[in-house]
Amino acid sequence: MEICGIICEFNPFHNGHKYLLERAREITRCDYLICVMSGNFTQRGEICVLDKYTRAKHAILGGADCVLELPAAFSVAPAEIFARGAVKLLAAVPHLNSIAFGSENADKDGILSVSALSVAENEQFKSILSENLARGESYAKSYFLAFGQVFGNAELIRKPNNILAIEYTKAIKTLNANIDIFPIKRVGAGYNDGILRENFSSASAIRKNLSSPLIQSNLPQFVAEDLQSVENIEINFQNAVKLILSRTAPETLKRIYGCGEGLENALKAVENESYGEIISKCTNKRYPASRIRRLLTANFLKLYADDCLQYFSENLYFTPLAVKKSVANEVLGELSRSIYPVITSGGDVRNLSGAAKKCKTADEFAHAQWQQIAGKKVSEKLIVV
Repeated sequence: MEICGIICEFNPFHNGHKYLLERAREITRCDYLICVMSGNFTQRGEICVLDKYTRAKHAILGGADCVLELPAAFSVAPAEIFARGAVKLLAAVPHLNSIAFGSENADKDGILSVSALSVAENEQFKSILSENLARGESYAKSYFLAFGQVFGNAELIRKPNNILAIEYTKAIKTLNANIDIFPIKRVGAGYNDGILRENFSSASAIRKNLSSPLIQSNLPQFVAEDLQSVENIEINFQNAVKLILSRTAPETLKRIYGCGEGLENALKAVENESYGEIISKCTNKRYPASRIRRLLTANFLKLYADDCLQYFSENLYFTPLAVKKSVANEVLGELSRSIYPVITSGGDVRNLSGAAKKCKTADEFAHAQWQQIAGKKVSEKLIVV
């Protein structure tokens, strides 16, 4: 049996995602395609426009066989943690022997080479990285400059999807997982492209233009229909994030990935400003806006680095959000052969213990917060499509 994994957010699912699933099935010739998808909050610290079950349903309709939830502790985290958490889950799926992902270059040899060098970071690299950070450069730019100076070709790590591709590959090496990679060249707009295009716009552009009829050509019909009833929940989310920031001590903020070196005090100093001003005043060369948004969202959801390290050290669980009806028995049966329990009911949750129970409790809390902000009740029940 051949199973291929996809790591995703699908916020929302669009034509580019559908192309990725189709190409992944074609080039890997897998029997089943399993997605690991972020829940209701994303790696860039944003709230999803649709709940995780609706987005999982879209993925099934778009070509996946099963969608597993990526725990919130990993989904709202830096790229390295996001990738490592997702690969940790996929590595526990029996017969999963490949992952496919979109990237700007789709250069498999290049990705493997760069990731191998990144895993073997030497003292010279670390020294140059620290020097660049001390000059006030962002971590991303500092890493790029150090990598280029020590290892040579650093062009691959300029693009966001390439960076994730390298992090996936690093995670596979770090976890010693027997998983092959299949990079697929991204089609259409870039990851951060906010311009709405004819057929292959980015998810960012689609979210920014939900009221525009132009998005229809960028989405499968089943996604467009569900987006018609979406209300803008961004303001509610920002107000909630601000409220929780005002109630959080600097010492607690320091527990979040990437919040240290005085950044916790900078956030507290502007907590009474508007959400936009908080982002703007804390953003600089070293701390990009995406990092500030992620820190605020992680704080809102009580997601801490020390907890996450515990989750990495122990066995976790699978939470299927949606599964294709025609293969449900086969796919769920295969998952049940893993050392990870499959969570499909409240009784399954109660059987968890230790780090797995704590991690799952954080997922449930994140889902409850999305419902509060959206003013909707979404039952936590596996969808069979």
